[in-house]
Amino acid sequence: MSDFENSSVLLTSEDIRSRLETYCRGMADHGEAYDGRKAAVLIPLYWYGGEWHVLFTRRSEGVNDHKGQVSFPGGAVEADDRNVFQAALREANEEIGLEPADVEILGRLKDYITISQFVISPIVARINWPFPIHTNSSEVSRVFSIPLSFLGDRANIEIRTHTFSDGQTTRLFYFAPYDGEILWGITARITVRLLKVLGFLENGY
Repeated sequence: MSDFENSSVLLTSEDIRSRLETYCRGMADHGEAYDGRKAAVLIPLYWYGGEWHVLFTRRSEGVNDHKGQVSFPGGAVEADDRNVFQAALREANEEIGLEPADVEILGRLKDYITISQFVISPIVARINWPFPIHTNSSEVSRVFSIPLSFLGDRANIEIRTHTFSDGQTTRLFYFAPYDGEILWGITARITVRLLKVLGFLENGY
């Protein structure tokens, strides 16, 4: 068992909440001043089989952006949403049937700006498991989970450098395949940020 696996077993939901609160004290959301469309995603964590798992979805081929990619439940913040927390809960309910009553908000991560010009607010939560999953097939083709012990294993994370046409470069994170799914792109970046905040990856990531 790796050091990460030992830590993930000992980590409680209150530990997660505390570490997110500490992180948020020094957080400056660069997305606040960015004139892009606001979006929110829910990072659902649940305890099963003696360890934490993270719930993901695979987007359908019928959506406008990021077709067929692994993602968190979420979407655009609507005018009726009071805040990004409510938006994340609403989207999770619409996409996979997760009821707000089955969700305990633990905190959030900093905003991210995507190549599709969305400003994404990631909301971290513990969910009741199991729950009756009802997918919206027009948006989601699959719901699955990955153990934190797998995500936190450095051997399962690859960093690649992508060069844009203007010469600028960026780092892209790719996780090793799990259950036939490959976690990469903005979802992988958000996942890496969560692992760093929880203390399982060093700042080199």
